Amino acid sequence: MSGWNENAIPDQSGRLAVVTGANSGIGYVTARELARRGAHVVLACRSEARGVEAGDRLAAEVPGAEVEFARLDLGDLASVREFATAYPYDRLDLLVNNAGVMALPYGTTADGFETQFGTNHLGHFALTGLLLPTLLATPAARVVTVSSTAHALANIDIDDLNSERRYRRWIAYGRSKTANLLFVHELARRLAAHGSDVTAAAAHPGYAATNLQTAGPSMAGRRATERFMRIGNRYFAQSADSGALPTLYAATAPGVPPDSFTGPSLAGWRGSPAPSWRAPWTRDDQASRRLWAASEQLTGVTYDALKV
Repeated sequence: MSGWNENAIPDQSGRLAVVTGANSGIGYVTARELARRGAHVVLACRSEARGVEAGDRLAAEVPGAEVEFARLDLGDLASVREFATAYPYDRLDLLVNNAGVMALPYGTTADGFETQFGTNHLGHFALTGLLLPTLLATPAARVVTVSSTAHALANIDIDDLNSERRYRRWIAYGRSKTANLLFVHELARRLAAHGSDVTAAAAHPGYAATNLQTAGPSMAGRRATERFMRIGNRYFAQSADSGALPTLYAATAPGVPPDSFTGPSLAGWRGSPAPSWRAPWTRDDQASRRLWAASEQLTGVTYDALKV
């Protein structure tokens, strides 16, 4: 992996990719570089205006790019189902579960789930499950889920997944990112048990300058924190282009191991992609199975093809 960069991305011609949250930040760069290498990319975004604008911007940056917008609100399971039902292709080579929210004031999704858990984990759990038949029908497909080093802030609380007892925005964020890794762990195990060649892997961007850091403080009216985050993004963070490299590596590099976690090489902060440290609880088989069962129950999406 040493020195791996966007120039090392293999040819993606003929591949179909769905990238959630592709209108900005890591998601936009991921979509752009996949399209640059020849993939047909679906920009799955909540806002039609921002999604269409991103598609136009990407097409201007990459003449001839094959991109299209499709509306997807991960905080609304009806929208997730609509997206999956309307998906028009008989193959899906790559699903990048990238979209997310971070450290927001307490709120709930359209279905009543705590916003960070509902969007970051349950929305992507449902999306992947609904697209699973198409993924399984595509040779050597991949599912890449974007987590964070902030997963180290907290393990999940299986008895309080929606933080109803006490809400602390950063702990809730950490739990949602732990849930991402537990999901990848269990998905990889089930795929292997069924002899599938679909690869489930995870990645994180380190500290990358995106609007993720400022959205929470802005929503809460915490102007000093918002300014602090903007200063951090300007002087300490790496660019979104660099932050997208671990995701692009997990999505395209040959021989990416199942249940791997790729991040920046320098202390998980910045640098070229490398295997990343993850908390031991993110490979807890019992916890991953319990979260999987709870997620199926909460979303109503069952992975029938991967029953164990």
